[in-house]
Amino acid sequence: MASVAAAPSTHPPAGQFGLGARARAVLDQIEHWLEAERDQLPLWLPVSVGTGVALWFVLPNAHGWLAAMLFAVGLALAALALGRGGRLGRVIAIGAIGVALGTGLVWWRAERAAAPVLNRPVVARFTARVDAVEMLGARGLVRVTLSSRGAGVDSRGRAVVLPARVRVTMAEADAPVGLASGAMLRLSSRLLPPSAAAVPGAYDFARVAWFSGIGATGRAIAPIRIESGSRAGSGIRDRLTAHITGRLEGSAGGIAAALATGDEGAIEEGDDEAMRRAGLAHLLSVSGLHITAAVAATMFVVMRLLALSPWLALRVRLPVLAGLAGAAAAIGYTLLTGSQVPTIRSCVAALLVLVALMMGREAVTLRLVATGALVVLLWWPEQLAGPSFQLSFAAITAIVALHEHPRIAAFFGPHEEPRWRRAGRGLLSLLLTGVVVEAALMPIAVFHFHKAGLYGAAANIVAIPLTTFVVMPAEALALMLDTIGLGGPAWWVTGRAIALLLWLAQTVAAAPGSIAALPAMPTGAFALMIGGGLWLMLWRTSSRWAGAVPIAAGALWALLTPAPDLLVTGDGRHLAIRTTGGGLALLRDRAGDYTRSTLAENGGLDGEPLLLAEQREARCSRDLCLAEVVQGGRRWRLLATRSAYPVPWAELVAACARADIAISERALPRACKPRWLLLDKRNLSRTGGVAVTLATGRVYTVRHPGDEHPWRAPPTLASPANDWRRHP
Repeated sequence: MASVAAAPSTHPPAGQFGLGARARAVLDQIEHWLEAERDQLPLWLPVSVGTGVALWFVLPNAHGWLAAMLFAVGLALAALALGRGGRLGRVIAIGAIGVALGTGLVWWRAERAAAPVLNRPVVARFTARVDAVEMLGARGLVRVTLSSRGAGVDSRGRAVVLPARVRVTMAEADAPVGLASGAMLRLSSRLLPPSAAAVPGAYDFARVAWFSGIGATGRAIAPIRIESGSRAGSGIRDRLTAHITGRLEGSAGGIAAALATGDEGAIEEGDDEAMRRAGLAHLLSVSGLHITAAVAATMFVVMRLLALSPWLALRVRLPVLAGLAGAAAAIGYTLLTGSQVPTIRSCVAALLVLVALMMGREAVTLRLVATGALVVLLWWPEQLAGPSFQLSFAAITAIVALHEHPRIAAFFGPHEEPRWRRAGRGLLSLLLTGVVVEAALMPIAVFHFHKAGLYGAAANIVAIPLTTFVVMPAEALALMLDTIGLGGPAWWVTGRAIALLLWLAQTVAAAPGSIAALPAMPTGAFALMIGGGLWLMLWRTSSRWAGAVPIAAGALWALLTPAPDLLVTGDGRHLAIRTTGGGLALLRDRAGDYTRSTLAENGGLDGEPLLLAEQREARCSRDLCLAEVVQGGRRWRLLATRSAYPVPWAELVAACARADIAISERALPRACKPRWLLLDKRNLSRTGGVAVTLATGRVYTVRHPGDEHPWRAPPTLASPANDWRRHP
């Protein structure tokens, strides 16, 4: 009998088949999950664009930016080719294109904003046109943004090339009469390049100035002369601010002006800090709350007036006319308050809500929030890096996501019940919303400001209704009655309501444990919490709760990050050392308020820093300080210069040899060789500000090798050497 050879099998080995089956099963599960979440998928488009923007800020140079864009485009093409028409492939492709778009947009925006920056301090006399005036009445200052006209002249009569835009602060007493947008000024000023972050984690004004086109900042020197006045004179915003602060004194007038015109300059520093500590600072910046109040009040009045006409009520859709009036109010309020980006953002969101209302659609949804975020990212992608964008969209997303949840919507929706139960349900809704919003905002507040108010939810339960339903209507009524000279009683009500608001802020701010202070948060921890929060808020199915894992991981990472033991500013003049009691001690007793608060906040301290010379572990002379810090099971010796006077060479070199770390604002001799770190003028010019954790030996710097973001090494203007200690 002839034997028959077995034909080779066309099936893969069992193990290979099993692996393919499992992979296919996983892909099928993902497809089913995406099908269940299909209504939520568009919400992730602004997230993908924002991810691309964030990558541009995180990656150091053009090679990284280009690689990220090419990788994203390649991933999109691969997803389309291998996705076989499935939803997963399309989602990956669209998300990757969004990432590439975000990176490219912010890169283009940074190149478009390019403008020369001053490269060294200079005192110059120059002529400039006033672009904007900001009154800082509580501090007795005026901040002016100028467009320079031609070159300036230094103290020796030599020409000085100036940046196109300059921001100058002057004493209120030195401000000339008639100072307004459009005026031509002749002034002297000590100008400086825009300052980078003083220490790691601090506010980076150089980045903000770059996108604003500002190439120098400084302090004006009297006398200041107006060569030609503004044709329009003081704008309506300035006149309205002056009128309001004339009717209400102190911080009450400043808060009333902030609500009407967005000018916060007249709010006293102590009251401003109390509002921040109580979690009420959002009430002072014109945003969604204020735009909403203005639009709602306008629509209510217009609807009531139009309804008085039966002919109109029967023939015209009154909500459409009221919506158009509300849109006009939103745009007018935005223009009145200075058209700042946060206000424009809120105005765009309000207009989208009004369009939805006029079309008979649901007014506020997550898709509407996502549309607003996408509009802002397409026009101002750099706004993603600032706290204003993050705080406002985190708050509104948390509110809408909470109230879109089916159980929450059912519980807090309309019910046939007694009024007292309805009121209790509304109060509970307000409390729950406040808690959720505070939880959403806390990581952002800690990342940017290194502190967060713990009682903000409770304070906002009173403050938001008080501001929305008492302060703003009373102020609007007072302004209207002022046109006929009868605004006095309404101003009295406004002042009493604002006094109550300030009392609430001061009481909450002074309560024990009202503030949680943390040192600079690792960027990775912040990214984990933001990613987890978005996952939790944007999905609908039970898989949303997986977002709690990165939130918890990021929070744990942030809480376990040790506070730095040493902070050194980029110029080497100021440093803060961790004391044995856990506080911070400063090298110089003449550090300004901004420097003191910056070092305290980034060191995780809620309070006033001490003076190093008064600590037991330090020995200080007029020129030098020697300090000892015990960390990581060993004793560290620090040497710091505290004056510009020369120290005998041999004495300085010997002191360096005995120190682990040497810090100075000037270039120390080459023979100065501490055992570990030398942070003098030469090294700090490369690293910028420094934070050191001694127990782990970690050194964090403001500047990183290879960082080519344009504000790190901007195009500079050639200025002749000059003695900036003298002025004309």
